Amino acid sequence: MNDASASYDVIVIGGGPAGLTAAIALAQTGAKTALVARRAPYADNRTTALLGGSVDLLRQIEVWPRCEAEAAPLRTMRLVDDTGHLIRAPEVRFSCDEIGLEMFGYNIENRALMIALEQRAAELSGLTRFDDEADTACPAEAEVAIHTGGGTSLSARLVVGADGRQSLCREAAGIKVRRRELNQAALTFNVSHSRSHRNISTEFHTPQGPCVFVPLPGDRCSVVWVAAPKEAQRLIALGDDELSEAAEKQSHSILGRLRVEPGRHLFPLAIEQPRQFGSHRIVLVGEAAHVLPPIGAQGLNMGLRDAGDIADIVGQAIAANEDPGAPRVLKRYDSARRADVASRTFAIDIANRSLLSGFLPVQSLRAAGLHLIGSIGPLRRLAMREGLSPSWRPTRRVS
Repeated sequence: MNDASASYDVIVIGGGPAGLTAAIALAQTGAKTALVARRAPYADNRTTALLGGSVDLLRQIEVWPRCEAEAAPLRTMRLVDDTGHLIRAPEVRFSCDEIGLEMFGYNIENRALMIALEQRAAELSGLTRFDDEADTACPAEAEVAIHTGGGTSLSARLVVGADGRQSLCREAAGIKVRRRELNQAALTFNVSHSRSHRNISTEFHTPQGPCVFVPLPGDRCSVVWVAAPKEAQRLIALGDDELSEAAEKQSHSILGRLRVEPGRHLFPLAIEQPRQFGSHRIVLVGEAAHVLPPIGAQGLNMGLRDAGDIADIVGQAIAANEDPGAPRVLKRYDSARRADVASRTFAIDIANRSLLSGFLPVQSLRAAGLHLIGSIGPLRRLAMREGLSPSWRPTRRVS
């Protein structure tokens, strides 16, 4: 997969989960595709809750069967108000069987997903891999020229920027970003526990943000603990015994005795949205296109929807003998992604703000909203379906 042919239909820059998924899906459409990304051991122990539509896409690109055995089904979502506010919301449970599903999705360690993606990418004759990094991206009228750090020159009619928050592709396209720093940080780690999680994901809403315990295979969970930066720094500095005790206390011992596993990560939270999702023959996917706090498991799931949408749109353009980097094709991608990203960002931002607010009317509205969702069946089922994937999105075609 190292054919140095210089000209492609599409070049994907960035080899994280969204970039690899985009490259595989694009190659499967018949587009002549290149992937420019370093092969690096994925030692990170972070996890992702893949919701229904993401799993469907991974099945369609023949990735899911390679990693399904290492994922834990998510059958119940439980929200617990642990704010201590004067007005508190009732506990809400969402059960997958209420909307006719066997599970909402799966939680999987990112490294297991990455191994499966890399295996599938290596099989595709229409996908050329450059184990390198893009150094420059120069859009022109008919193509985008890419020069790598290793001295390789490539060009494509369309470039897919999956190169993260500090995106070279986004800068080359001249796409501006609206960014808002949140006065919060997320601490992530995994735990083993003495009681079964019973495939229930439990999210405790605290005055500083959510703390969620998401099932992993066996008696294990991944933890995402959102807190004020100073508190998050205090937590990450604790020894294993002290952090285990703190996590058990935060979980109200619903999982019994907890034991923190090796590997912790701490990152500041922000919200980012681009002014547009494509320009000058470059489109954005994943964190190059949107950054959200880790609430409701939306981040990578949106990135995979980006990947699926650009593959569909490029496949249709090439089948119709259209230029995949033409302005009208980029406009289709922008239209496909704008409402999804905007609606998800708005909902997560409002949910997060309502947790942090000490204003009684806001607390009352939040409590009333959760009470309605918890007690009215049709509303609860609507919330579940919309949480998995926007209902107005068309079903993806299978290539």
